[in-house]
Formats: sequence, structure tokens, C-alpha cells
Amino acid sequence: MSESTADPAAMWDRRYAGEGFAYGETANAFLRGQRARLRAGMRALVPGDGEGRNGVWLAEQGLIVDTLDLSAHGVAKARRLAQARGVTLNAIQADALAWGWPREAYDVVALIFLHLVADERRALHARVVGALKPGGLVILEAFRPEQLARQAAGARGGPRVRELLYALDDLEADFAALNTIELGEADADFDEGTLHVGPSAVVRATMRRP
Repeated sequence: MSESTADPAAMWDRRYAGEGFAYGETANAFLRGQRARLRAGMRALVPGDGEGRNGVWLAEQGLIVDTLDLSAHGVAKARRLAQARGVTLNAIQADALAWGWPREAYDVVALIFLHLVADERRALHARVVGALKPGGLVILEAFRPEQLARQAAGARGGPRVRELLYALDDLEADFAALNTIELGEADADFDEGTLHVGPSAVVRATMRRP
């Protein structure tokens, strides 16, 4: 998602207003691939969780989960999805850039397709680092600039302006205080709802606070 439009809350409300799930109900595959690093009872935060698919999955693994999203429709659907799956989810309507981030509170922060312009990205990532407990994990997937060519070829997903797309150098600088477990570019073939579909260019990171 991106929060850099004239009225981002209204934009995301429109996207999430329908009965269906814009990005599906199944958690992101890269996040699911980190399952072995997770333990029941961990505290997790998912900024920009939209309709809740990733936060609900983390709750299903036994984590204690807070999620944030600008969209009232998204937060309401996240709560309904959690109820339908029989898990507890603390879904909060909030702007992740303005939210009162706690210090050293989370074992996991999952940043799944949260796209921001450079100054906002750096500010949010600094808050992420501060919110991690020692030993806490950042799990991130985002589209990289090459996604623009994938979009031109028919793929669906990701911002349509280069300023909202992430490069490895950005993430290395933002998370320099963390230890890198995994950081790299990947080509994915998405089938996530109706809005992440087709061959896609992404960057992925798993990093740990010392």
C-alpha cells in the first residue's frame, strides 16, 4: 500500500469498500515463509495491514497482534476476518506515520507492501527499529522500481510512481542498526486477490535487532 496521495484514507476506503478482499484472504507468501522464526506469545505489529490477511495469519500462529490501517473499511473487515477465523486481533484505525509508536514493545514488525516516499519511509523505518525488542524481527516485502515494467506488461500490483518503490540500498541504510538475516531482490508470480496478480519485481528482507 501507499499513504502518499492527497486523501489516502479515502482512497483506501474506496478500495476496501466492497464485499471481496482486494488482496485476498490468504497471508502474503513471504511472511508465511518466516513461520519457523515465530513463536506463540510473541507480540507482532503489522502497519498498513488493510483488510487484515497478514495480521490474522500471525494471530493464527499464536502471536499477540496489533495492526494499523488508515481505512475504516479495512479495519472493520480485518476485525470480521479475525472473528470468522476465531482469533483475537487488535485492529487500530491509524496513520502509521502519526501513531504513537511504543519503544521496545514488539518481537515482530511485518511491513508487507507498505510503500512511502523517501522521507516518510526513513521516518517510519526508524520508528520500526525503536519499537523492536532486542532480538526482534523486521519482515518486509515491497515492490522495487522494476515493477513499473511488469505493470506495463500487464501485471497488477504496486505503486505506479518510482518514488514509492524500494531498492536494496534504501533498506540497507534504513536498517543499518539491525543484523541482516535475508536481504535481496526476487521475482514473484502473485495471485493475491484481484490487485496483486502476475509476474512481479520485489525486494525482501528479514532483519533482527541485536
